[in-house]
Amino acid sequence: MRILIVNTSEKAGGAALAAGRLTEALNRNGAQADMLVRDKQTENARVESLPWPWQQQWNFLWERWCVFCNLRFSRRHLWDIDIANTGTDITRLPMFRQADIVHLHWINQGMLSLKGIARILDSGKPVVWTMHDAWPSTALCHLTLGCRRFTSHCDHCPLLPGGGGENDLAARTWKRKEDMLRRGNITFVACSRWLAEEARQSRLLEGHRVTTIPNPIDTGLFHPTPQAEARRQLGLPADARLILFVSQRVTNKNKGMDYLAEACNRLCRNDGKPMPETALVVMGGHAEEVGHLFNMKVYAQGYVNDARRIALTYSAADVFVLPSLSENLPNTIMEAMACGVPCVAFNTGGIPEEIDHLQNGFVAQYRDADDLARGIGWVLFEADREQLRRNALDKVRRCFSEESVARQFMTLYEEVSRK
Repeated sequence: MRILIVNTSEKAGGAALAAGRLTEALNRNGAQADMLVRDKQTENARVESLPWPWQQQWNFLWERWCVFCNLRFSRRHLWDIDIANTGTDITRLPMFRQADIVHLHWINQGMLSLKGIARILDSGKPVVWTMHDAWPSTALCHLTLGCRRFTSHCDHCPLLPGGGGENDLAARTWKRKEDMLRRGNITFVACSRWLAEEARQSRLLEGHRVTTIPNPIDTGLFHPTPQAEARRQLGLPADARLILFVSQRVTNKNKGMDYLAEACNRLCRNDGKPMPETALVVMGGHAEEVGHLFNMKVYAQGYVNDARRIALTYSAADVFVLPSLSENLPNTIMEAMACGVPCVAFNTGGIPEEIDHLQNGFVAQYRDADDLARGIGWVLFEADREQLRRNALDKVRRCFSEESVARQFMTLYEEVSRK
């Protein structure tokens, strides 16, 4: 059985990492899987980029321009919306013709159009679509953030000026998605039970199967390194309690940097001076821009794309904190746990499916900086961190290992092939 995994990027973003890990996991567990991307960043022979680079750039720019126009030339929600009005017809490519199963992942920003997905369905090949966010079940948005229009019909979108006006982009895109989904059956896979339940409530996905399979983690890469050794290699202090925050772009408001700053500052002594034994490590784009928010020493690591260095940074930490305001099943929590690091995060999305409260970390009340600080302090100064570490490693082995996830997908592929 040959599986074609389709994602916009090979390496950039959580969906790309998850798609790449699944490709490797399937190949290591008896399947034949290849990956098709727009943006290829390695020499991996199993990954092929789309042809005609100039056309890919044009597709990207044209879709962004159309979104920009509908936002009345405001950049405020420019990256929150996708309309898939242009993209590449991959059904003409040899990789597609050779595939038995087509497995879509994050295919936005000019990778595939809705017409292109319709052509994939018209081919008669079984299609599986992993949902890394809500976009497949809404008209435009990746994060619903409390909006429930997708349960009936997306229109007058709150992300659009004036709610969309007379020529409603959300309603038009919803209709195009409806027409596309009528062309054939898609099996949707949500990475978390939370997102699966959200998807089942979408009027768009009525009649389509929605199931849950988590993303895999490569425990050969993400594994514990002795903390002292990790800190020595990274030049981090040997005797401090280190709090770690990781994000592709740390200034992304959705990642909760303001809540992290408030929580960390509440860990300071009553006189307002920083605790000398506690420091923060920030890894991600724009990390050097946030140090002024904290009353403790901040070690800005910047954007890192070396997976081994990322794993080493996890191992150097005493606690990993991700105060995101909306998440599916974040890879960063899974990676930290695979390195034996307890995690603290808000109770949102699929996070409680990763962090077992007071067992391998702390699930804080949503948008509550006081409770976030309480959780960080509990891990650093009260809990049995060795027991938390063992529990985290056990959770990853049982639920997120490559072998476990690959086996679930192989079973699913067999099922959809028989239909």
